Amino acid sequence: MSAQARVLVVDDSATMRGLITAVLSADPEVNVIGQAGDALEAREAIKKLNPDVVTLDIEMPNMNGLDFLEKIMRLRPMPVIMVSTLTHRGADASLAALEIGAFDCVGKPLPGDARPFGDLAEKVKAAARSQRRQYTQPTPVVPPPAVADFRVGRKIVAIGSSTGGVEALIAVLQKFPANCPPTVITQHMPPTFTRSFAERLNRLCAPVVQEATDGARLEIGKIYLAPGGERHLQVANAHAPCCRLIERDPVNGHRPSVDVLFDSVAELAGRNAVGVILTGMGRDGAAGLLKMRHAGARTLGQNEKTSVVYGMPRVAYELGAVEQQLPLNSIGEEILKMTAARKEGTD
Repeated sequence: MSAQARVLVVDDSATMRGLITAVLSADPEVNVIGQAGDALEAREAIKKLNPDVVTLDIEMPNMNGLDFLEKIMRLRPMPVIMVSTLTHRGADASLAALEIGAFDCVGKPLPGDARPFGDLAEKVKAAARSQRRQYTQPTPVVPPPAVADFRVGRKIVAIGSSTGGVEALIAVLQKFPANCPPTVITQHMPPTFTRSFAERLNRLCAPVVQEATDGARLEIGKIYLAPGGERHLQVANAHAPCCRLIERDPVNGHRPSVDVLFDSVAELAGRNAVGVILTGMGRDGAAGLLKMRHAGARTLGQNEKTSVVYGMPRVAYELGAVEQQLPLNSIGEEILKMTAARKEGTD
């Protein structure tokens, strides 16, 4: 068995610290080595205990979690998992934390939750295995390619991502011009987070980015993000492609699921599609990407070096689903090459 992941739990609520500790301690591969009630206690505990991973509450007295996270990433980079309320304010703060350098975010449980903090232990173990990440400033806005330099073809782009996906998606989509190909995305996120993320992407990117709604037509210059929660995102209607939100059990433990999206794109678009799998835990999307490739679609995967978690891309690559494996900073340009119209007509 691999070494236990050593975790420091930071939360101003003793009740919440106890719940997180109980959830993590149920996994024999996780060892909670300490607790702290605020940033000052946490700073001393980090110095003394040198944890592999920190779980950090966003809203705390003395110094809020975002300010403390920034100090950690600048002075002593380590994997940090943020714990946030499932509110619009909590979602905005969580997205800011991910851009600062947090490994991932989890929502605080609601009354009646059968599995509070669901896959927190798995995220902690993945964080402990990940390379220590260097502090970076939030992703800057970069000028997108000029519209005149890109003639869009007829392809649909489908992207799947999970842990590390916030930064990865920003990096990819900031390369898109305003007249980008219709793009559908499933990113594993808690409910309420996806709307804030879509709004954030819409401010940062040249195309229109919106949370997908049932029946929304797929249009050039628009990007559709699967809403977190109770439904999966699919594409439907070959004559007038549109988004479909379907009620269905979780697939690969996720709802929305990347596999559900990729399966529908393979069936609807075939060779007139590009599939992309980015950083993330687990295997969601790998089988669907293989189905896309077998249907004639072009397929891309993020490489190990630039992935926060080389899980989903690794499984897809090992299955033979990935046509090209690329570093993150090359994926946006490659998508545009694959979706550009040919000079003699459209592709």
